[in-house]
Amino acid sequence: MSLGIVALCLLIVILLYFYNNPLRHGPWFLSRRFINWFPLGMTYAFLYMGRYNLTVAKNSFGALMSNEDFGLIFAAGTGVYAFSFLVNGPLVDKIGGKKGIIIAALGAAVANIALGVVTWLVVTGRWHVKLVGIFSALYAVNMYFQSYGAVSIIKVKANWFHVRERGVFGAIFGTLISFGVYFAFEWGKAIVDMTKVAAIPGANWLQAGLHALFVPEGVTVDATWAVFFVPAAILLVWLVLDVWLIRETPEAAGFPHLDTHDASSGHMHEEYSTLDLLKKVFCSPLMLMFAGVELTAGVLRNGIMQWYTIFAHDVKQPAAASIVDNWGLLLCLFGIVGGFAGGLISDKFFQSRRGPPAALFCAFMLMMAAVMAMNLFALPYLVGIAALLIVAAVTGVHSLMSGTAAADFGGRKATATCSGIVDGCVYLGSSVQSICVGFLTPQAGSTSGDHLVGGLAVFTQRSWQWWPIFLMPFALVGGIIAWRIWHELPAATRKYIAEHEQKTAAAP
Repeated sequence: MSLGIVALCLLIVILLYFYNNPLRHGPWFLSRRFINWFPLGMTYAFLYMGRYNLTVAKNSFGALMSNEDFGLIFAAGTGVYAFSFLVNGPLVDKIGGKKGIIIAALGAAVANIALGVVTWLVVTGRWHVKLVGIFSALYAVNMYFQSYGAVSIIKVKANWFHVRERGVFGAIFGTLISFGVYFAFEWGKAIVDMTKVAAIPGANWLQAGLHALFVPEGVTVDATWAVFFVPAAILLVWLVLDVWLIRETPEAAGFPHLDTHDASSGHMHEEYSTLDLLKKVFCSPLMLMFAGVELTAGVLRNGIMQWYTIFAHDVKQPAAASIVDNWGLLLCLFGIVGGFAGGLISDKFFQSRRGPPAALFCAFMLMMAAVMAMNLFALPYLVGIAALLIVAAVTGVHSLMSGTAAADFGGRKATATCSGIVDGCVYLGSSVQSICVGFLTPQAGSTSGDHLVGGLAVFTQRSWQWWPIFLMPFALVGGIIAWRIWHELPAATRKYIAEHEQKTAAAP
């Protein structure tokens, strides 16, 4: 059922892609561009499956991984992800997005295989070691290679999509993220369930095959390691398709040069050193503001996606069982809505300015975090809906800032560096919240601090009540920064819009 819904969403996204054609590209260009971005995008989606499978596995580890341990492991990975763009961004600007996505898929696959091997050794009792140390190191390696993914897809996008089309591509980018989250949480949970020691009664061929592969005769524990091996195998399949199908630019696919009217228009002949590329970010107040919005978005984004299922595991949510049981699917659907809302609002109502919808979404997230804080232990279903609405809004902000604004202002020549460092700030924020929420919340099975007095929690020692409260100031700060960039557009885009409006006005 859920797979059918996601497939329908994918079909709608593809139809919207072909319908949205403001520059009147020919049908073969639209088709070849689709053949280009679809495998690239699906590789990126499955990179997410190989990233958030750690969150899915956490509850299966039980006492082997506490909330603190999980927070530290996730923080190690996201911290490496954030700072790796200082190297990877300029590198992908030089080698291109096709090579970048191949590096991402191969490296993440190998890292996931290593995580699976360690999980197998520890869970089966062959290796007696605390998971926090070895997992922190391997997850950091995984996230280093994962960091090639976003910059690579945006690098290729910058060559194939005009600025006036990028709002909708930002929505597609958000959709791909949402599919990745679905694969991670929904497929990941299914993999965990299929590979438990007890076989599923009446299992279909896929369930029976996975169980036979990962739980052969003699295995007496749940095969949690499967949640790492399966994404690795899928990534290797998409890697082969990427090598075959992706072309870096329209010219490489046999089309004429496409002027995208971003910040690189008129400067494509210039050559930038790594220092020049980094200066385009760190010496640009505007780019630093994009990064600031994304840092706050990272706190909100993973502050919800990472912790809601853990919260629901520790503090049972019987009234919100439908949300907990379908978390991956709902994240996907709400993320798609948020991504398209942000892109369409930007392109249709604000002349492709990215600041206005980002500011509006941040204000909305602040309100939803407040709703969660006021009802955390009283109205579970309302809390779940508020959490999903935050995911929708933050997906819109993320796709607008990293996927679109940074590429607009960085230009094709510096897309990977600018979007990469801005995207890195998402994971810098994720690292901050991962450590903080991990230490603010009780350990699994504990209710320390979660005492109800008049419907509100008393803050004694650790308490889940701190979780939504911790998120609120970041939504406020993000909204203030986004409001500061309300009117910003690249000069080439302003010129293009003015010329287009003049032609439209002069037309009979």
